[in-house]
Amino acid sequence: MATPASFHHPASPQPAIPGAAAAAVAACAAMAVSYVAVLYAPTALLRLPPPTSLRVFLHRRFLCAAFSSSASLLATASLLRVWSIGDSSVVLAVFGIRRDHLLQAVAIPLLLTSLVYAGSFVARLWLLANSCGGGYEEPEIGWAQRLAHRIRASVGDVMVWRNCVVAPITEELVFRACMVPLLLCGGFKIYNIIFLSPVFFSLAHLNHLFELHQQGRNFTRSLLIVGVQLGYTVIFGWYAVFLFTRTGNIVSPIVAHIFCNIMGLPVFSSPQTRGVASVAFLAGSLSFFWLLFPATSPKLYNSRIDQCSCWHGYCRWS
Repeated sequence: MATPASFHHPASPQPAIPGAAAAAVAACAAMAVSYVAVLYAPTALLRLPPPTSLRVFLHRRFLCAAFSSSASLLATASLLRVWSIGDSSVVLAVFGIRRDHLLQAVAIPLLLTSLVYAGSFVARLWLLANSCGGGYEEPEIGWAQRLAHRIRASVGDVMVWRNCVVAPITEELVFRACMVPLLLCGGFKIYNIIFLSPVFFSLAHLNHLFELHQQGRNFTRSLLIVGVQLGYTVIFGWYAVFLFTRTGNIVSPIVAHIFCNIMGLPVFSSPQTRGVASVAFLAGSLSFFWLLFPATSPKLYNSRIDQCSCWHGYCRWS
Protein backbone atom coordinates (compact mmCIF):
# COMPACT_ATOMS: atom_id res chain seq x y z
CA MET A 1 0.00 0.00 0.00
CA ALA A 2 1.36 3.39 -0.87
CA THR A 3 1.69 5.91 1.94
CA PRO A 4 0.46 9.46 1.27
CA ALA A 5 3.24 11.98 1.18
CA SER A 6 1.73 14.06 3.99
CA PHE A 7 2.23 11.34 6.61
CA HIS A 8 5.12 9.07 7.42
CA HIS A 9 4.95 5.36 8.17
CA PRO A 10 4.80 4.70 11.93
CA ALA A 11 7.98 2.63 11.71
CA SER A 12 9.79 5.49 9.99
CA PRO A 13 12.69 7.12 11.90
CA GLN A 14 11.49 10.54 10.78
CA PRO A 15 10.08 12.72 13.59
CA ALA A 16 6.34 13.20 13.78
CA ILE A 17 4.90 16.38 12.34
CA PRO A 18 4.72 18.98 15.14
CA GLY A 19 1.22 19.07 16.56
CA ALA A 20 0.17 15.94 14.67
CA ALA A 21 -0.51 13.96 17.87
CA ALA A 22 -2.67 16.71 19.34
CA ALA A 23 -4.52 17.14 16.05
CA ALA A 24 -5.17 13.40 15.82
CA VAL A 25 -6.54 13.25 19.38
CA ALA A 26 -8.70 16.34 18.77
CA ALA A 27 -10.09 14.82 15.55
CA CYS A 28 -10.89 11.53 17.31
CA ALA A 29 -12.60 13.35 20.18
CA ALA A 30 -14.64 15.41 17.71
CA MET A 31 -15.74 12.25 15.87
CA ALA A 32 -16.76 10.57 19.12
CA VAL A 33 -18.81 13.57 20.23
CA SER A 34 -20.39 14.07 16.83
CA TYR A 35 -21.33 10.37 16.56
CA VAL A 36 -23.45 10.75 19.71
CA ALA A 37 -24.63 14.33 19.16
CA VAL A 38 -26.01 13.59 15.70
CA LEU A 39 -28.30 10.94 17.20
CA TYR A 40 -30.28 13.72 18.87
CA ALA A 41 -30.39 15.93 15.77
CA PRO A 42 -33.89 14.94 14.55
CA THR A 43 -35.63 16.44 17.60
CA ALA A 44 -33.02 18.93 18.84
CA LEU A 45 -31.99 20.52 15.53
CA LEU A 46 -34.52 19.51 12.90
CA ARG A 47 -37.44 19.99 15.33
CA LEU A 48 -39.13 16.82 14.19
CA PRO A 49 -41.98 15.58 16.40
CA PRO A 50 -41.09 12.90 18.96
CA PRO A 51 -41.06 9.39 17.46
CA THR A 52 -44.35 7.55 17.80
CA SER A 53 -42.80 4.08 18.13
CA LEU A 54 -39.52 2.29 18.76
CA ARG A 55 -39.27 1.49 15.05
CA VAL A 56 -39.53 5.15 14.04
CA PHE A 57 -37.08 6.11 16.81
CA LEU A 58 -34.46 3.61 15.68
CA HIS A 59 -34.97 4.34 11.98
CA ARG A 60 -34.08 7.95 12.70
CA ARG A 61 -31.03 6.86 14.62
CA PHE A 62 -29.98 4.55 11.79
CA LEU A 63 -29.96 7.50 9.39
CA CYS A 64 -28.07 9.66 11.88
CA ALA A 65 -25.43 6.97 12.48
CA ALA A 66 -24.99 6.46 8.73
CA PHE A 67 -24.58 10.22 8.22
CA SER A 68 -22.10 10.51 11.10
CA SER A 69 -19.94 7.60 9.96
CA SER A 70 -19.91 8.86 6.35
CA ALA A 71 -18.89 12.33 7.54
CA SER A 72 -16.11 10.82 9.68
CA LEU A 73 -14.77 8.84 6.71
CA LEU A 74 -14.72 11.95 4.54
CA ALA A 75 -13.12 14.05 7.27
CA THR A 76 -10.43 11.42 7.87
CA ALA A 77 -9.72 11.13 4.14
CA SER A 78 -9.32 14.91 3.98
CA LEU A 79 -7.05 15.08 7.03
CA LEU A 80 -4.85 12.29 5.70
CA ARG A 81 -5.02 13.65 2.13
CA VAL A 82 -5.60 10.21 0.71
CA TRP A 83 -7.31 11.68 -2.35
CA SER A 84 -3.84 12.22 -3.82
CA ILE A 85 -3.34 8.44 -4.04
CA GLY A 86 -5.71 8.18 -7.00
CA ASP A 87 -6.30 4.41 -6.77
CA SER A 88 -9.73 3.94 -5.15
CA SER A 89 -8.88 0.46 -3.86
CA VAL A 90 -5.85 1.85 -2.03
CA VAL A 91 -7.91 4.72 -0.61
CA LEU A 92 -10.46 2.26 0.75
CA ALA A 93 -7.68 0.05 2.12
CA VAL A 94 -6.54 2.97 4.27
CA PHE A 95 -9.76 2.36 6.23
CA GLY A 96 -9.36 -1.41 6.12
CA ILE A 97 -12.08 -1.79 3.50
CA ARG A 98 -10.65 -4.63 1.43
CA ARG A 99 -11.87 -7.59 -0.63
CA ASP A 100 -8.73 -9.71 -0.42
CA HIS A 101 -8.37 -12.38 2.30
CA LEU A 102 -12.03 -11.86 3.18
CA LEU A 103 -12.62 -15.45 4.29
CA GLN A 104 -9.73 -15.32 6.74
CA ALA A 105 -10.85 -11.91 8.01
CA VAL A 106 -14.30 -13.31 8.82
CA ALA A 107 -13.73 -16.90 9.93
CA ILE A 108 -10.58 -16.71 12.06
CA PRO A 109 -11.58 -13.75 14.29
CA LEU A 110 -15.05 -15.25 14.67
CA LEU A 111 -13.66 -18.59 15.86
CA LEU A 112 -11.13 -16.83 18.09
CA THR A 113 -13.79 -14.66 19.72
CA SER A 114 -16.09 -17.63 20.27
CA LEU A 115 -13.51 -19.21 22.61
CA VAL A 116 -14.32 -16.60 25.27
CA TYR A 117 -17.94 -17.73 25.11
CA ALA A 118 -17.24 -21.42 25.77
CA GLY A 119 -19.03 -21.10 29.11
CA SER A 120 -22.01 -19.46 27.41
CA PHE A 121 -22.26 -22.31 24.89
CA VAL A 122 -22.12 -24.93 27.65
CA ALA A 123 -24.80 -23.14 29.68
CA ARG A 124 -27.11 -22.90 26.68
CA LEU A 125 -26.57 -26.51 25.65
CA TRP A 126 -27.16 -27.62 29.24
CA LEU A 127 -30.42 -25.68 29.34
CA LEU A 128 -31.47 -27.14 25.99
CA ALA A 129 -30.68 -30.67 27.14
CA ASN A 130 -32.68 -30.21 30.34
CA SER A 131 -35.63 -28.77 28.45
CA CYS A 132 -35.68 -31.88 26.25
CA GLY A 133 -35.27 -34.23 29.19
CA GLY A 134 -38.97 -34.57 29.89
CA GLY A 135 -39.37 -36.97 27.04
CA TYR A 136 -39.64 -36.74 23.31
CA GLU A 137 -42.65 -35.07 21.82
CA GLU A 138 -43.41 -34.99 18.14
CA PRO A 139 -42.85 -31.36 17.11
CA GLU A 140 -45.70 -29.58 15.46
CA ILE A 141 -43.36 -28.23 12.80
CA GLY A 142 -39.91 -29.30 11.66
CA TRP A 143 -36.64 -27.63 12.56
CA ALA A 144 -36.32 -26.14 9.07
CA GLN A 145 -39.68 -24.40 9.42
CA ARG A 146 -38.77 -23.13 12.87
CA LEU A 147 -35.46 -21.81 11.56
CA ALA A 148 -37.18 -20.08 8.65
CA HIS A 149 -39.68 -18.53 11.06
CA ARG A 150 -36.89 -17.20 13.27
CA ILE A 151 -35.05 -15.75 10.28
CA ARG A 152 -38.18 -13.98 9.08
CA ALA A 153 -38.82 -12.64 12.59
CA SER A 154 -35.22 -11.43 12.88
CA VAL A 155 -35.29 -9.66 9.53
CA GLY A 156 -38.34 -7.71 10.65
CA ASP A 157 -36.96 -6.97 14.14
CA VAL A 158 -35.60 -3.45 14.32
CA MET A 159 -33.47 -4.32 17.38
CA VAL A 160 -31.72 -7.05 15.41
CA TRP A 161 -30.84 -4.51 12.74
CA ARG A 162 -29.56 -2.16 15.44
CA ASN A 163 -27.39 -4.73 17.23
CA CYS A 164 -26.21 -6.80 14.27
CA VAL A 165 -25.97 -4.36 11.38
CA VAL A 166 -26.10 -0.63 12.03
CA ALA A 167 -24.24 -0.32 15.35
CA PRO A 168 -21.37 -2.71 14.54
CA ILE A 169 -20.73 -1.30 11.07
CA THR A 170 -21.02 2.42 11.87
CA GLU A 171 -19.15 2.19 15.17
CA GLU A 172 -16.27 0.20 13.71
CA LEU A 173 -15.99 2.57 10.77
CA VAL A 174 -15.76 5.60 13.06
CA PHE A 175 -13.87 4.26 16.08
CA ARG A 176 -11.52 1.88 14.30
CA ALA A 177 -11.33 2.59 10.55
CA CYS A 178 -11.08 6.36 11.02
CA MET A 179 -9.38 6.78 14.39
CA VAL A 180 -6.63 4.17 14.09
CA PRO A 181 -5.09 5.65 10.89
CA LEU A 182 -5.37 9.15 12.37
CA LEU A 183 -3.57 8.14 15.55
CA LEU A 184 -0.94 6.13 13.64
CA CYS A 185 -0.21 9.08 11.42
CA GLY A 186 -0.19 11.32 14.49
CA GLY A 187 2.91 9.45 15.64
CA PHE A 188 1.33 7.16 18.25
CA LYS A 189 2.74 3.66 18.64
CA ILE A 190 0.43 0.74 17.97
CA TYR A 191 0.35 -0.46 21.57
CA ASN A 192 -0.55 3.06 22.74
CA ILE A 193 -3.36 3.21 20.17
CA ILE A 194 -4.77 -0.12 21.34
CA PHE A 195 -5.20 1.27 24.85
CA LEU A 196 -6.00 4.90 23.93
CA SER A 197 -8.62 4.72 21.20
CA PRO A 198 -11.18 2.69 23.23
CA VAL A 199 -11.42 5.70 25.54
CA PHE A 200 -13.21 7.56 22.74
CA PHE A 201 -15.39 4.50 22.15
CA SER A 202 -16.42 4.41 25.81
CA LEU A 203 -17.10 8.15 25.99
CA ALA A 204 -19.51 7.73 23.10
CA HIS A 205 -21.62 5.48 25.37
CA LEU A 206 -21.99 8.02 28.18
CA ASN A 207 -25.25 9.19 26.61
CA HIS A 208 -26.82 6.00 27.98
CA LEU A 209 -26.67 7.55 31.45
CA PHE A 210 -28.72 10.50 30.23
CA GLU A 211 -31.21 8.22 28.50
CA LEU A 212 -31.64 6.00 31.57
CA HIS A 213 -32.22 9.10 33.70
CA GLN A 214 -34.86 10.27 31.22
CA GLN A 215 -36.61 6.92 31.60
CA GLY A 216 -36.97 7.56 35.34
CA ARG A 217 -34.32 5.08 36.47
CA ASN A 218 -32.60 5.52 39.83
CA PHE A 219 -29.38 7.51 39.34
CA THR A 220 -27.20 5.12 41.35
CA ARG A 221 -28.55 2.11 39.50
CA SER A 222 -28.15 3.92 36.17
CA LEU A 223 -24.56 4.79 37.07
CA LEU A 224 -23.84 1.15 37.88
CA ILE A 225 -25.38 -0.06 34.60
CA VAL A 226 -23.44 2.49 32.54
CA GLY A 227 -20.25 1.73 34.50
CA VAL A 228 -20.48 -1.95 33.57
CA GLN A 229 -21.19 -1.00 29.96
CA LEU A 230 -18.19 1.34 29.85
CA GLY A 231 -15.91 -1.33 31.29
CA TYR A 232 -17.13 -3.84 28.72
CA THR A 233 -16.72 -1.37 25.85
CA VAL A 234 -13.15 -0.57 26.93
CA ILE A 235 -12.19 -4.25 26.97
CA PHE A 236 -13.90 -4.92 23.66
CA GLY A 237 -12.34 -1.74 22.24
CA TRP A 238 -8.87 -3.05 23.06
CA TYR A 239 -9.66 -6.28 21.27
CA ALA A 240 -11.26 -4.57 18.26
CA VAL A 241 -8.29 -2.24 17.73
CA PHE A 242 -5.93 -5.21 18.14
CA LEU A 243 -7.83 -7.12 15.45
CA PHE A 244 -7.84 -4.15 13.10
CA THR A 245 -4.14 -3.38 13.44
CA ARG A 246 -3.20 -7.05 13.14
CA THR A 247 -5.38 -7.92 10.14
CA GLY A 248 -5.64 -4.53 8.44
CA ASN A 249 -9.23 -5.45 7.55
CA ILE A 250 -12.20 -3.65 9.13
CA VAL A 251 -14.35 -6.75 8.56
CA SER A 252 -12.57 -8.54 11.41
CA PRO A 253 -13.65 -6.17 14.23
CA ILE A 254 -17.11 -5.83 12.65
CA VAL A 255 -17.62 -9.61 12.77
CA ALA A 256 -16.37 -9.75 16.37
CA HIS A 257 -18.66 -6.84 17.28
CA ILE A 258 -21.73 -8.54 15.79
CA PHE A 259 -20.92 -11.82 17.54
CA CYS A 260 -20.44 -10.13 20.94
CA ASN A 261 -23.68 -8.18 20.54
CA ILE A 262 -25.53 -11.45 19.86
CA MET A 263 -23.93 -13.31 22.76
CA GLY A 264 -23.86 -10.55 25.37
CA LEU A 265 -21.55 -10.85 28.38
CA PRO A 266 -19.69 -14.18 28.60
CA VAL A 267 -21.04 -16.67 31.15
CA PHE A 268 -18.39 -17.13 33.86
CA SER A 269 -20.41 -19.58 35.94
CA SER A 270 -23.84 -21.16 36.04
CA PRO A 271 -25.20 -23.05 39.08
CA GLN A 272 -27.31 -25.27 36.82
CA THR A 273 -24.24 -26.69 35.08
CA ARG A 274 -22.52 -27.74 38.34
CA GLY A 275 -19.30 -25.96 37.48
CA VAL A 276 -19.01 -27.24 33.92
CA ALA A 277 -19.66 -23.77 32.48
CA SER A 278 -16.92 -22.30 34.69
CA VAL A 279 -14.42 -24.93 33.52
CA ALA A 280 -15.43 -24.30 29.90
CA PHE A 281 -15.04 -20.55 30.34
CA LEU A 282 -11.60 -20.96 31.89
CA ALA A 283 -10.46 -23.39 29.18
CA GLY A 284 -11.86 -21.19 26.42
CA SER A 285 -10.22 -18.06 27.86
CA LEU A 286 -6.84 -19.76 28.17
CA SER A 287 -7.15 -21.00 24.58
CA PHE A 288 -8.11 -17.50 23.46
CA PHE A 289 -4.97 -15.92 24.92
CA TRP A 290 -2.79 -18.78 23.70
CA LEU A 291 -4.05 -18.36 20.13
CA LEU A 292 -4.43 -14.57 20.17
CA PHE A 293 -1.19 -13.74 18.34
CA PRO A 294 -0.89 -16.85 16.10
CA ALA A 295 -4.52 -16.55 14.92
CA THR A 296 -4.08 -12.86 14.09
CA SER A 297 -0.69 -13.13 12.42
CA PRO A 298 -0.57 -10.51 9.64
CA LYS A 299 0.77 -13.19 7.29
CA LEU A 300 -2.68 -14.82 7.33
CA TYR A 301 -4.41 -11.66 6.13
CA ASN A 302 -1.91 -10.08 3.74
CA SER A 303 -0.12 -11.37 0.67
CA ARG A 304 3.06 -9.49 1.51
CA ILE A 305 4.30 -7.99 4.75
CA ASP A 306 8.03 -7.70 4.00
CA GLN A 307 9.15 -4.21 2.91
CA CYS A 308 5.55 -3.04 3.09
CA SER A 309 4.75 0.66 3.21
CA CYS A 310 1.35 0.28 4.83
CA TRP A 311 0.65 2.60 7.73
CA HIS A 312 -1.29 0.00 9.69
CA GLY A 313 2.12 -1.32 10.63
CA TYR A 314 1.88 -4.95 9.53
CA CYS A 315 5.65 -5.14 9.19
CA ARG A 316 6.10 -4.05 12.81
CA TRP A 317 4.08 -6.99 14.10
CA SER A 318 6.19 -9.68 12.39
